[in-house]
Amino acid sequence: MTVYTTLCFLAAAAMLIAFINSKIGQMQTTIAITAGALILSLGIVISGHNNWFDLKDLAAETLNEIHFDDFLLKGVLGFLLFAGGLGVKLPNLKDQKWEITVLALGATLVSTFFIGGVAWLFFQLIGIPFDFIYCLLFGALISPTDPIAVLAIVKKLNAPKRISTQIEGESLFNDGFGLVIFITLFTVAFGTEAPTVIGVVELFLHEAIGGIVYGFLLGLLFHYLICHTDDHSMELLLTLGIPTAGYVFASLIGVSGPLAMVVAGIMIGNWTRYIGFSKESEDHLDHFWELVDEFLNGVLFLLIGLSMLTFSFHKEDWIIMAFAVPLVLVSRYLSVRLCYVGFNRYRDYNPYSVRILTWGGLRGGLAIAMAMAVPAGYMVLPEKNIDVREIILVMTYAVVVFSILVQGSTITKMIEKSKVAERDMEIKPSSYQNTEPRTEVTQD
Repeated sequence: MTVYTTLCFLAAAAMLIAFINSKIGQMQTTIAITAGALILSLGIVISGHNNWFDLKDLAAETLNEIHFDDFLLKGVLGFLLFAGGLGVKLPNLKDQKWEITVLALGATLVSTFFIGGVAWLFFQLIGIPFDFIYCLLFGALISPTDPIAVLAIVKKLNAPKRISTQIEGESLFNDGFGLVIFITLFTVAFGTEAPTVIGVVELFLHEAIGGIVYGFLLGLLFHYLICHTDDHSMELLLTLGIPTAGYVFASLIGVSGPLAMVVAGIMIGNWTRYIGFSKESEDHLDHFWELVDEFLNGVLFLLIGLSMLTFSFHKEDWIIMAFAVPLVLVSRYLSVRLCYVGFNRYRDYNPYSVRILTWGGLRGGLAIAMAMAVPAGYMVLPEKNIDVREIILVMTYAVVVFSILVQGSTITKMIEKSKVAERDMEIKPSSYQNTEPRTEVTQD
């Protein structure tokens, strides 16, 4: 089958699972699609082990033809991040700009090095010679929360505004910054030239700052084009040019496409929406991109569930997978908690904020795609044919599956409790506006 044929069948399967879930299930759609794909994958594996029918090799070969990492990183990621940026409300983003910046940069960096350090100690303890740079690489790809998973699951639960803005804004921006950190460490780990501090900093700044500036210019260009047409169909079609040609051009000039899509999406969603679109286009903009988002998410989450068919598992992998899940959760909690030590000096927050940001910090297809980009052949245990790519892949997959199925399906009750706490909180308006650290007032 051609790649197009395969994707058509996968899209049909995702829609079928979503339809069945809408009739007999109560799960969120993306969770249901992932669970359905996992059940199908396990069925194929079990049937092969019992010699009923062996489809694993055929399925793995078919899935490998899609090249999941290219399909996401060089394709649909641009659409999904642009759609996410369109839905961001700029006033809410401005209100939480410092919190989002610190979480997107600070928490991601803290988590990357914490995971890298603890993972390296763990591998030394169990006798696997896994280099520190590879541990950092895993930390870089698993630390950012995945905006695709977060927006598909958590955002729709209508969490309190400040919590929702933080988790939504953080996931959109730390996705771009996390990818830049991953590319930087990837270059250090697998590059042919010896890395230098100046070279690493220049690479990071070129990707990150370049992506933001390019996204702003791209948004300006399409704002101008949309403002100069009165055809409502053309107005919507022009928005497709941003995550297609705009996203591809970002990779050609070496800047961060994900960051560019977020910035351009925010500009079109908060500026062009009100002064550039006709009334008819403004009414259809969100519906159009929600449809695109739902369709691509369905295919993506189905591929996440089926991708286990492409992995090789050894007994050592199960120990590593069991270790990876609690490590990432602890790292997420500590990095968020550390940020809130500073936040709480300036504002009062919902008491469930740290818990929701920790448990709702979902990982998804982006982490798997980055893990799949790691080259094969860098052996760790050559006698068992275990290489760096396999270890990073199985750890990533364990965290992603746990994140989507367990965290995604249990976050609802926590958010409901946060809504009750929000209503019960008696916070003075000034406590939200205060920009100076709170001080105790004592009387003589």
